[in-house]
Amino acid sequence: MTTTVWPWLWVLAGLAVVAAGAAAAWFARRRRADRTTWVANSAYLARVPAFRKWLLKYRVWRAALAVGLLAATLAAGALAARPADVEVVTERLGTRDIVLCLDVSGSMTDYDGAILGIFQRMVDSFQGERIALSVFNSTSRTVFPLTDDYTLVQAELQRGAHALEDFDEIDPEDPDDRDEVLDYLQFTAGTWANEDAASLIGDGLASCALLFDEAESERSRSIVLATDNYVSGEPIYTLPEAATLVADRGITLYGIFGGGREYWGGVEEQEYRDVVQAGDGLYFRTDDPALVNGMVDDVVAQQAVALDASPEVIVTDRPAGWFLVAALGVAVLVLAAWRVRS
Repeated sequence: MTTTVWPWLWVLAGLAVVAAGAAAAWFARRRRADRTTWVANSAYLARVPAFRKWLLKYRVWRAALAVGLLAATLAAGALAARPADVEVVTERLGTRDIVLCLDVSGSMTDYDGAILGIFQRMVDSFQGERIALSVFNSTSRTVFPLTDDYTLVQAELQRGAHALEDFDEIDPEDPDDRDEVLDYLQFTAGTWANEDAASLIGDGLASCALLFDEAESERSRSIVLATDNYVSGEPIYTLPEAATLVADRGITLYGIFGGGREYWGGVEEQEYRDVVQAGDGLYFRTDDPALVNGMVDDVVAQQAVALDASPEVIVTDRPAGWFLVAALGVAVLVLAAWRVRS
């Protein structure tokens, strides 16, 4: 809603215009009476084309002088009244926390870019929820902690999608691919600290479970785990053990299987599916068209309670139009005054 913060200044501006007009008329009448010089036999001048043209210009410029003064005064009054948009906003603070947990091991390079795109589409559907992203291989790295800054979230997801997309086509020895290699190394930095192992799924999931804060508050907590469940090395937590840790903390686990079709129904996928579904979470493959909507709907349904924040009045000044009117009014006033005096 557009309004004025100090509307009474409009009244003052109007009174100022009336007073200025009255004073100008009074002084003009006095000056005319004091300075009038009567010239005999001058009636014919009204019929002289050049004189009539000059008189018309004089009257036009005097009218322009009055219009410029009026516009400048009214614009000054409007600016003083402070035109602004006033909006009352009551934010609803979401009570849902979601950790996106991504396996960035070598066996997932064909799928990570697409999965980060899925994460982006999911975030587009959230409003007020706090989001975090953790990536892992033999060790984990928190890309960003729980936050409701969706601009940052989308920027980091986009950066990751760019770094991991089509990585198999990059040649580390090719100077032309140097920037792409650097992007990949920066995004996955900190995930291969244990050189004796790789793709430790249970450890990665356990690390994601530790990202939730405010343990005493009543919040819905979810982990979206994307992996192919291919393990190489000795983890501290197996996937079932990590899933038990997640469940004990009241966290819902959702699964996205990132393996190729040749691994569908294999031992790794079956274990992964069983673990997720045992905790009442949803399980999808990356090419499932119902993935995004199904997962978002289930996450949102976990807890419908929201916390109402105090109403906030947002006042946004909108002076631009009146600044233009004031500038034009002053310009016309100065030009008209110069022309009248000349």
